Amino acid sequence: MAVLQIKDIHKDFGKTKVLKGISFSLEKGEVLAIIGSSGSGKTTLLRCLNFLETPSSGEIIVGDESLFNSENKSRISDEEIRKKRLHFGLVFQSFNLFPQYNVLKNVMIAQELLAKEAFKKGKEYNGCKTMEQANEYIKNKSLDLLKNVGLFEKTKAYPCELSGGQKQRVAIARALGLSPDILCFDEPTSALDPELTGEVLKVIKGLKSSDSTMIVVTHEIEFAAEVADKVIFMSDGVIAEEGPPSQVIENPKNERTKAFLSRFHG
Repeated sequence: MAVLQIKDIHKDFGKTKVLKGISFSLEKGEVLAIIGSSGSGKTTLLRCLNFLETPSSGEIIVGDESLFNSENKSRISDEEIRKKRLHFGLVFQSFNLFPQYNVLKNVMIAQELLAKEAFKKGKEYNGCKTMEQANEYIKNKSLDLLKNVGLFEKTKAYPCELSGGQKQRVAIARALGLSPDILCFDEPTSALDPELTGEVLKVIKGLKSSDSTMIVVTHEIEFAAEVADKVIFMSDGVIAEEGPPSQVIENPKNERTKAFLSRFHG
């Protein structure tokens, strides 16, 4: 069964139609790369999946749970939206780290808030019965994540002391801390100098081998060809072409896809 199903998602901003009927599905462990020119709707799609924007119509299904269905007209509460967001992790272009906290705290803080919310409702948090137990669990988990992204020695450093590549790796560890079903990346290397891009892409490649389900919006065409199981080319709010990298990137059929890729092939 698909871990994610996107059915006919539309998104309008006033009279401007940004997404015009997006549909696709992902199996567990698959990596989807979304490519396309700026303004094609890629980031808006990710924001809709993460409930930072509300789709105008369509349906979002994770596993067997319908997270959003435009036919359900009842208002979704803020608490329900927060709960739905937990199915997705989003790594932004610009890191969005808290400058006042060190690296370890940046990775821990969202998990700590979830733990406090669970205890407030009289529930356990990942088998922990007290906040003290939860803090120890969260700290150890966060240290393991930082080790996995190659930043174990930077736990006490602050964002201002890190390179762009290191900041993005902290952001990846933070997103993984919430154990999302699907991890989303919005142009994760666009804010980086070229020499720092490789270290972030290496971490994402490593996540693929750990069976993570990922959606990566990227202009790194070679990376998409190497890592993705599926590639979607978006143009003007629609999916113009979809398939394996060998088709979409190496042998595109759509003229818009060919024109876009020609910029990278010279």
